[in-house]
Amino acid sequence: MTIPSPPPPLKRLGQHFLIDPNIVRKIIHEAAISPEDTVLEIGPGRGVLTGPLCELASQVIAIELDKKLAAYLKQVCPYPNLDLKVGDALEFPVETLPPGTVVVANLPYYVSTPLLFQLLEQPSRINRMIVMLQLEVAKRLAAKPGSQDYGALSVLSQYRGKSRVAFKVPASCFRPRPDVESAVVTLSLFSGEKEDEPFSQLFTQTVRAAFAHRRKTMVNSFRDSGFLMPILQEAFDEARIDPKRRAETLTVQEFITLAKAIHLRSI
Repeated sequence: MTIPSPPPPLKRLGQHFLIDPNIVRKIIHEAAISPEDTVLEIGPGRGVLTGPLCELASQVIAIELDKKLAAYLKQVCPYPNLDLKVGDALEFPVETLPPGTVVVANLPYYVSTPLLFQLLEQPSRINRMIVMLQLEVAKRLAAKPGSQDYGALSVLSQYRGKSRVAFKVPASCFRPRPDVESAVVTLSLFSGEKEDEPFSQLFTQTVRAAFAHRRKTMVNSFRDSGFLMPILQEAFDEARIDPKRRAETLTVQEFITLAKAIHLRSI
């Protein structure tokens, strides 16, 4: 069979294709895929990860936005266990994934943060993630309170699971070469089977509202996000947190305590 030429990268989609087989092997090693696993791959591109994943997993669900790339992928990865979806990963119903799904992806950098927020909301569906990210996004996942990198993504990722930077990836490993540094991150999610769904949603809402206006105090940021002031004041008092503090000074545990106090007054 004649292998077709791949379509050129689209700048508007921020496409940077991984070309280093050694990095591919390291990602596959980190993923530790078993024959029973379902894998979700976002942005499979030219299939350098897709093929190895299909050879290891029970099923690979790959989501590709570029229609020409998807057509190319069907030709170079004709695996019966590949379920190729053509569309926007942000619109994919992640809640329909089978429990224990493993995410392995070279995430499109321009949407990596919103994708992470979406994936982190499914701890009962997703077991772990092995993802390529911009190094600055990778640093946010494990950032500590008071640091420049600490934000909503830091709090939510640390509340949902445990992350580590597995290894950095030089720009020379991609074509076209990106202008940013990259890293592969592993994120193991805590099981969400017993989590109260209304509280889970409120916790996310609380954290994102707190960081919505980083230069403002939390009370002002919450007020701008539509939280009711009487409930907020009581919640701050119970949690023993000064409402004039800024969000980046709170620990993950303080956010949990505050969200629980708000939740009790909202039900």
